[in-house]
Amino acid sequence: MRTIIRNLFLGLLVISIIFAVACKSTSADNKDASRNVTSISFWTYPIGNFSDSVTVNKFIRAFSKKYPDIKVNVEYLNYNNGDDQVIAAMEAHTTPDVIMEGPERLVSNWAARGHMLDISDMWTAEKLKNINKTSSETAQACRGSDGKYYEYPLCITAHSMAINYQIFKKAGALKYLDLKNRTWTTAGFIQACKKIADSGLVDSPAVIYCGGQGGDQGTRALVTNLYNASFTNAAHTRYTINNAAGIRALKTLTDMKKRGYITCNSNIQASDELKLFAAEKTAMTFAWNASNEANYVSDPGFTPYAMTFPSDSGQPELCSGIWGFGIFDNGSDERASAARKFIHFICDDSSQATVSVRATGFFPADSSLGNVYEGTAQETLMSTYSDMQKYIGDYYSITPGWAAQRTAWWNMLQQIFSGTDPETAADLYVKISNNAADKQ
Repeated sequence: MRTIIRNLFLGLLVISIIFAVACKSTSADNKDASRNVTSISFWTYPIGNFSDSVTVNKFIRAFSKKYPDIKVNVEYLNYNNGDDQVIAAMEAHTTPDVIMEGPERLVSNWAARGHMLDISDMWTAEKLKNINKTSSETAQACRGSDGKYYEYPLCITAHSMAINYQIFKKAGALKYLDLKNRTWTTAGFIQACKKIADSGLVDSPAVIYCGGQGGDQGTRALVTNLYNASFTNAAHTRYTINNAAGIRALKTLTDMKKRGYITCNSNIQASDELKLFAAEKTAMTFAWNASNEANYVSDPGFTPYAMTFPSDSGQPELCSGIWGFGIFDNGSDERASAARKFIHFICDDSSQATVSVRATGFFPADSSLGNVYEGTAQETLMSTYSDMQKYIGDYYSITPGWAAQRTAWWNMLQQIFSGTDPETAADLYVKISNNAADKQ
């Protein structure tokens, strides 16, 4: 009997303990609930150190100190499958609250499909003035065709190309460059490639990469600049590279390949071409900016010298990169409000904005931030690329059908370098791209 009573007592004791723990847990849960914490999700493409969890988590901790009632969960995307992840999230209605990318995706693709919130209220008159002082193209790129703003920009850069200074000097090709202004003519480009090819100093003076869309801004800039062709119409509604100047540029490049002045590789993208440049197997790269210099040849055995793309008129136009934030329409005013606070903190907070821009490796879209690299170890490096901003041209990346165009572009390059008539290939490219634009 005593055994039964003892076991019964122990059983009641265990039940009491379990009940007490459950009550404590419930109490804690209610306490957390009473804090009214709003959780938002933040997805980012690999823009500089925004691909680095240590850096981003540091930013999130700083944000949490200012806004303890907002919790930010972050996910890192890459350019190999990031677009597929976003599309899948759209279809499943599980899109993040905040995303970091450029207008070509955020505005002309996702917003055009009706998935992004109008954030025009974030664009104050003062902000618009400061953005336009950096580049008038930036504000325009962040607006949809309906005139509403869908992106809040953090940083910009000018995409350029670069040469191996020592190889050009040894080959006697520096004379074809205006080193002071970092410009050169199309004729000078052709002659420089010939000189370097004849020297035998590298495997190839230049490589046209077309194994995918990675770094395609470089090949587009090369083709458009050679004879100052227009990539799209002024309204950014139609693709037009099959114009006379565009066809001439494509024919010039195929002719240069036949002569051995350049090569084409349909198995590589920009990252591979950059590795060839860093290994001094090629004398130039078409995918260059400050971030790539820091990441690919941070300790080079040569001098990578940034250049604009060769232009027949001597007036090059560089493609710009713009990166910022947008808010997906997830049907929650509370989360949208929290998302706005997060974006404002990263881009505008007096103690955070400068740090945020530096993390990208680019330049502030907001001119009021001034020279964010002044007094840093990056100051000398970044001064060169700051000068490149004056060559920024039309931001045509917001043209509808952009995603389809990118695939059609590298397919077209593969075709012309495999023997297809450039005009025929360009006409097909434009047809595919404009059909995609019409469907969007």
